Amino acid sequence: MPNDDSPPPTRRARPLSVAAALAAVCLTAAGCGGGPEADGAGAASPRPGGDAASPTAPAPAGKQPEPSGTASPSDPAKPLPKGPLTGRTVVIDPGHNPRNRDHTREINEKVDIGTGRKECDTTGTSTDDGYAEARFTLDVSHRLRTLLEAEGARVRLTHDGDRPFGPCIDERARIGNEAKADAVVSVHADGSAVGNRGFHVILPAEVKGGGADTSKIVRSSADLGARIAGHFVRTTGSEPSNYIGGKTGLDTRNDLGGLNLSTVPKVFVECGNMRDPQDAALLTSASWRQKAAQGMADGITGYLKG
Repeated sequence: MPNDDSPPPTRRARPLSVAAALAAVCLTAAGCGGGPEADGAGAASPRPGGDAASPTAPAPAGKQPEPSGTASPSDPAKPLPKGPLTGRTVVIDPGHNPRNRDHTREINEKVDIGTGRKECDTTGTSTDDGYAEARFTLDVSHRLRTLLEAEGARVRLTHDGDRPFGPCIDERARIGNEAKADAVVSVHADGSAVGNRGFHVILPAEVKGGGADTSKIVRSSADLGARIAGHFVRTTGSEPSNYIGGKTGLDTRNDLGGLNLSTVPKVFVECGNMRDPQDAALLTSASWRQKAAQGMADGITGYLKG
């Protein structure tokens, strides 16, 4: 869930070119019309990033999620295999931080997002059984990193659960900018009403004010987001959101600092609604999380290969 947990007052219509790009990807997607009701739904062959345990915070009482993906820290000096993404840099931004809940004063401090001021970060949401969004985002980010590195990409995470809180939303944007990333993906899960299901990808609106100027990344981010959405449908079997984005899987926002302050192509991916029991069953499944990571990886690879 992004820094602002409630819908913005207004949403700009998505560019027509984005809808066309998503449609083009979906034409090749066998699962575009139906979302899974069980863990086995969606076709995905085994890929790197299996089910080894991750050293994140202990799971709370209640239903325990399945084991997480590989969580070894990225080593900038380690050799990477040659692949289609050799020479490319991808920044993955795991939404929130498992320790934010212990640092509410710090994360409530407001930071400049170019068009105003917003809280440094939030705790994020959770399933009814207590599986925190921050744990989910780290797990999927580890899996995504493994997949992208196997394609030759140099991958950086904005954090790896190794900080007391944050980073703040302005720093998250700055990390991607300073890395001169070819693409940045912020991984999230939503916290909406029961019955609201499906994923959506948040795209940056054209914003110019204060320190924010997205004019140079709106089109490239829209392309990145549409490709991720199309591959996410095909790989996970999940349908686009039935409550945001007009069932396109795409939503454009002008109120998120992580997008407003980015100078490189960037999107947020809301993988599902943690507060809906059917979506929660997917989000707590290790095999489904692997599919989610694969869908994002395939979208990123398609975008970078252009």
